[in-house]
Amino acid sequence: MTVSNKPVVTVLTAPGESAPPGIDAVKARAEVRFACDEPTLRDTLPGTDIMMVTDFRTEALEAAWPAADRLQWIHATSAGVDALMFPALIDSDVTVTNARGIFDRSIAEYVLCTLLMFAKDFPRSLRLQRDHQWQHRDTERAEGKQVLVVGAGSIGRQIGRLAKGIGMDPHGVARTARQDDPDFSAVHSNEQLFDQLGHADYVVIAAPLTPQTEGLFDQKAFSAMKPSARLINIGRGPIVRTDDLLKSLDSGEIAGAALDVFEEEPVPADHPLWDYENVIMTAHMAGDFIGWKRALTDQFLENLDLWSRNEDLFNLVDKKLGYAGSR
Repeated sequence: MTVSNKPVVTVLTAPGESAPPGIDAVKARAEVRFACDEPTLRDTLPGTDIMMVTDFRTEALEAAWPAADRLQWIHATSAGVDALMFPALIDSDVTVTNARGIFDRSIAEYVLCTLLMFAKDFPRSLRLQRDHQWQHRDTERAEGKQVLVVGAGSIGRQIGRLAKGIGMDPHGVARTARQDDPDFSAVHSNEQLFDQLGHADYVVIAAPLTPQTEGLFDQKAFSAMKPSARLINIGRGPIVRTDDLLKSLDSGEIAGAALDVFEEEPVPADHPLWDYENVIMTAHMAGDFIGWKRALTDQFLENLDLWSRNEDLFNLVDKKLGYAGSR
């Protein structure tokens, strides 16, 4: 009888989701099992060394956690890992990594697009085109406008870099203030957020969802912003209190919003947000470029090779903080 030395990898997908592209390359290095819900995960977890989680909204892992008898490493194929941060995992010795770096540039391009769409009044132009109306008007310049990026991690850095590239003035907000940053005019501490909100023409949320950021953008935050400012959220939906955002849009406390993530997804068809002329909405797709699923598998394979050689993994998540540090 031949005993395999290959590690056992369980891939947790959403129900009905196909296997990740490139999974054959994983099968060449490991015994691969598949699960799509709590019952199948309970069956596959015993003997599993590594998990590759593609369904990052699932609660199945927490429910099936007692069945994990030799799990060493969980890799989330997403930048955000908030759904995985349940107490038993946080307190365990299991290593967690994420997909930091895969979506950074694509998300930054999305943000740059929305900045320019607001400056050049494209939402109104598209409505006028739909209605076959010719209406000349003046629009804003983006150059010189201040962009406040809340969350100055790898995604935030790319946003700052692109904003600076078209002559905007990017500022960041992070745990620690720092000067002489190559991608920002300045990086301010979290404690300075409300002081900085009043200076920004655009406020971009690029922070992870943590207990500290959940509900961070509420009525108080919107009241601190300029009436001419626009909010862009590509972080996590629950960072923004939607009801407070609607009130601020109605009262003119802020001038508009571009939202790729929401407290409730998908957004119901009868939700009032759909009808705001100064709101741009997309379906949680800011980072999803053609070929992104294969790129995620390739990133996992790179870490799997390191793990097999007992070398340090990259994109390690600080489970207490809920996000990964730099590579």
